[in-house]
Amino acid sequence: MWLKPEEILLKNAFKLWVTEKDNEYFVLQRRRGYGEGGGGLTGLLVGTLDTVLDSTSKVAPYRILHYTPDSQVYWSIACGVTREEIVQHWDWLQQNIMRTLSVFDSSEDITSFVQGKIRGLIAEEGKTSLVLEDDPEKFREALLRFEKWFDLPPQEKLVTYYSCSYWKGKVPCQGWLYLSTNFLCFYSYLLGSEVKLVISWDEIWRLEKTSNVILTESIHVLAHGEDHYFSMLLHLNETFVIMEQLADYAIKRLFDKEAFQREPALSDPLQITKRGLEAHAKSQQFRTFFRLPKEENLLEVHESYLWVPFSHFNTLGKICLSENYLCFASQDGSQCHVVIPMREVVSVEKPDSSSRALTVCVRGKRALRFSEVRDYQRLANTIRSRCGISASPQHSGSSEAIRGECQSLINHFEDNPEDVTLMVGQKDSSKAVSTEALMTVFHPQDVENLDPKMLKEKMKEQSWNIHFSEYGRGTSMFFTKKTRDLIVRGVPESLRGELWMLFSGAVNDMATHPGYYTELVEQSLGTSTLATDEIERDLHRSLPEHPAFQSDTGISALRRVLTAYAYRNPKIGYCQAMNILTSVLLLYAKEEEAFWLLVAVCERMLPDYFNRRIIGALVDQAVFEDLIRENLPQLVEHMTDLTFFSSVSLSWFLTLFISVLPIESAVNVVDCFFFDGIKAILQLGLAVLDYNMEGLISCNDDAEAVTILNRFFDSVTNKDSPLPPTVQQASVGNNEKASHVSVDISELIREAYEKYGHIRSENVESSRKRNKLYVIQTLEDTTKQNVIRVVSQEVRLNVTQLDELYNLFKRQHVLSCYWTMNSPVLLHHDPSLAYLEQYQLGFQQFSVLFSLLEPWAFCSSKSMLSLWIFRLIDENQDGLINFKEFCCALDTLYGASFTNKLKFLFKLHLPPAFTGSPLHVKEQRPQHFIPLSEDSSHLSRLSAFDLPEDGVIQKCPERGRGKVDLQTYLKQWQNEILKKEETIKDLPRINQSQFIQFSKTLYNIFHGDPEEESLYRAVAHVTSLLLKMEEVGRRLQEPSSPSQPTKPAADAAATEEPAVAHDEASTTPESSDASSSPGSQEAAPDPTDTQWSFSFEQVLASLLNEPTIVSFFERPVHIQTKLGQARVAQLKLMANK
Repeated sequence: MWLKPEEILLKNAFKLWVTEKDNEYFVLQRRRGYGEGGGGLTGLLVGTLDTVLDSTSKVAPYRILHYTPDSQVYWSIACGVTREEIVQHWDWLQQNIMRTLSVFDSSEDITSFVQGKIRGLIAEEGKTSLVLEDDPEKFREALLRFEKWFDLPPQEKLVTYYSCSYWKGKVPCQGWLYLSTNFLCFYSYLLGSEVKLVISWDEIWRLEKTSNVILTESIHVLAHGEDHYFSMLLHLNETFVIMEQLADYAIKRLFDKEAFQREPALSDPLQITKRGLEAHAKSQQFRTFFRLPKEENLLEVHESYLWVPFSHFNTLGKICLSENYLCFASQDGSQCHVVIPMREVVSVEKPDSSSRALTVCVRGKRALRFSEVRDYQRLANTIRSRCGISASPQHSGSSEAIRGECQSLINHFEDNPEDVTLMVGQKDSSKAVSTEALMTVFHPQDVENLDPKMLKEKMKEQSWNIHFSEYGRGTSMFFTKKTRDLIVRGVPESLRGELWMLFSGAVNDMATHPGYYTELVEQSLGTSTLATDEIERDLHRSLPEHPAFQSDTGISALRRVLTAYAYRNPKIGYCQAMNILTSVLLLYAKEEEAFWLLVAVCERMLPDYFNRRIIGALVDQAVFEDLIRENLPQLVEHMTDLTFFSSVSLSWFLTLFISVLPIESAVNVVDCFFFDGIKAILQLGLAVLDYNMEGLISCNDDAEAVTILNRFFDSVTNKDSPLPPTVQQASVGNNEKASHVSVDISELIREAYEKYGHIRSENVESSRKRNKLYVIQTLEDTTKQNVIRVVSQEVRLNVTQLDELYNLFKRQHVLSCYWTMNSPVLLHHDPSLAYLEQYQLGFQQFSVLFSLLEPWAFCSSKSMLSLWIFRLIDENQDGLINFKEFCCALDTLYGASFTNKLKFLFKLHLPPAFTGSPLHVKEQRPQHFIPLSEDSSHLSRLSAFDLPEDGVIQKCPERGRGKVDLQTYLKQWQNEILKKEETIKDLPRINQSQFIQFSKTLYNIFHGDPEEESLYRAVAHVTSLLLKMEEVGRRLQEPSSPSQPTKPAADAAATEEPAVAHDEASTTPESSDASSSPGSQEAAPDPTDTQWSFSFEQVLASLLNEPTIVSFFERPVHIQTKLGQARVAQLKLMANK
């Protein structure tokens, strides 16, 4: 590898290097302790020194130096891993550089020429792969070490590397941590002791920052049941963020099948960079904080002051700019932030250059003044270009006029704060869509009503109107502590829908997608899917006690919203609890608004909640458990097993307490949720447990604890609710309620904020990421245990062997997806299916895995045997095999009796496994599912098997738009139950071409065995005997028939040489006549093929007379040894490929 020319000191260097070649301008050296004469104490010391000092010499023990005769300065210009590599560089210098150097007169010119030439070579090599790295030269050296030490596939992308200590037991090993797209790797070499660690990101259970007495601060990684600790990191937080991002990236790509189409930095796993991951993390945090659409990415950050008119002072914070939004968040503890959509910006001006300020004027007579912006001119130009206002006619006047207009807007806002209007207007909806919130239809407010509750409601409205006058109203409203205080006290019924839209960010989604919902309703109208069936079933279970959902108006609106969302997002479709949430949204928001609120909840605020495995809810339950341990230690001491709280709180998270609280109280919780996100639900959950602490501690079992919590929820009321009794929910147990003191929801929420308001949203998000790994791995482990339990009843393999086999089976699937984005192989994994069908392998993955585990020398890379085995065990002929089918085949080959092993081999040469001669199989266009590559395997199946639109195999239950035929499943299960044990008499006879191929297969199996020669003779003897028996039998049946036609076949089979037998490309004249079309019999059989055939009984009886063959098949083969070898070789095989 060519190196950036660097000056080196040779005063003591010659003690560590040995010169092997030199000339007038260059010298080739070898590191002491490597190559010939290496090892010993010198090798150990030099190797340790190289590793600790991160020397390239550890993996590149050869180097070339440049020097000139009249100079004592040496320059390193190349290094090499092997002697062959460095000699190639040396020869290139001899041929291309040496002749040219004689032209120069001075040493300085010679050195300058050599350095320029080497830099040019490096630049040419790094044009594509290293252009995005911060320090390409250092990164090239690290990449060289990474490739040498870990022997991973060449397409594996190194992201970054760090110096650190790895704790192996109680001893720290100083070395280097390498983070790549798919692996976490560590290497250390100290005094002859080499430590090498390779962990896949998708196999990690825990990833967290920890500290203890010995390790002040370290990163803890749990994988394969082993704990790994990395410390002494110079940039621990940066390292942890990158590791967290890579683990999350692997989970989303491999398990969630996310393609990152909107994020170019992550769309190709072969081009992932540290810079791209850091940008992704910042954009994710930016979107979460400001509740922005997924399409937005953080582009620029500027520190500045913002003039806050309601407080009359400048607050310090940061301006965050994305494609369509200008956001500001304070950093001085005032908790003030504002979101300005670019579509609302009217003009941008720079009124005062001395203070580096700019003023952003927005619709609704609003203006925001930012000062002390370092690069304020560029920021102003960027905002103008994104708003498209630079060339607008209304902004083409003089800057003085525009400045005057902006100043008048500022003055008007300060003098007349009440003159503020809502900025986002709503388009007229379709007549089919309800344009009013259901609460206004079924419970219109009486303006003249002077009921105390209505007066309290009016006071709330007045408080919010004052707030709007001070802080603004609509999309560019200031969010402050005052806003949260008003939320905690309760939102007025009339403003609830508007504020939900604003706090969730749904108002921006709706404004940027006019007419979208109406189109979805029209497109989804009349569709019939599994999702629509489930929706219809649950429509009348959604707040059935509320008058709005006792009428067709409410039910129809709920149906349209849920069906439209299922049509928009078939990946989620419909999940229980969505109906309860949507029905509450429809009470206070217009139908289109309710749809966008549902989008905000399902896709941003509660990610992964509403799918078949409710991973998001399980993750937040794990977060909740962590918070219980931190904040309620007294409860933890009494109830060490916190899984009870996970089970009882599931409905709290899925329905935002709507399913356990009366509706008039639950809406206050929803208010807090839209403002503070999941943090509000976690706080309230802690407050509920804290309120019932004494009762929970004194209870004896889980049932008693559930009763205590249910009674508490029944006692929660909303004394300020203006809703009439017909709308309010009745309590479950009125008699019990009398004995339980009622609790006001506003007081409960206020207490939750006072006691647990210190919980930060950033910490919650970090805990979510940490627990998501554990939750997914727990679900995967549950799947594995269930699969093993089912398969163990069918095979002789023990549980430990099945566990290792499953890990290899799953890993083979994952390895096929590592280096391709959106690979068709990803479709072979579907967690919504039954346990056995969740992971399946196509032919390419099967052939690689089977080559590692086959008990005999099948030479599968040269033969078609792996294809025939795949066809045989693929019972439903869909081009995929599950774990049970794979294990049954291996169990037969490893542990079955001689008869069953022979029967398996016999069936390999019958349809559907064997459909003709190898020559014909290679020449014909693949039918069924014969894959040529990962991509073609997907395409080849499309021709013979129908796939629904989402690309899932036909037998997969649909989750989006196609209906599943349950009758087919019932018939399939019935056939499996009634399926009788196959006997040898049920097997069809084997014809001429099939028998010849069967003989070849036996030759292939015996190849390389110590008894190879005697086994070959036995096969030849059996073949001759069978053909003679067939000929005698035919003569007895037809005395007048001549025997000549059988002689060529007999001679071909009996005299076939082993060398020819195991060359799969060669064929006999008889085998070349075999038809290759699938089916029980060939379509147009050759007359010679029908002249003779053998039954399995004949073949078995003949082979039983050969003791060498019987002993070969009955010889035990230890699968445990094969499993150990396969674990090591699986990744290396991918690297070699």
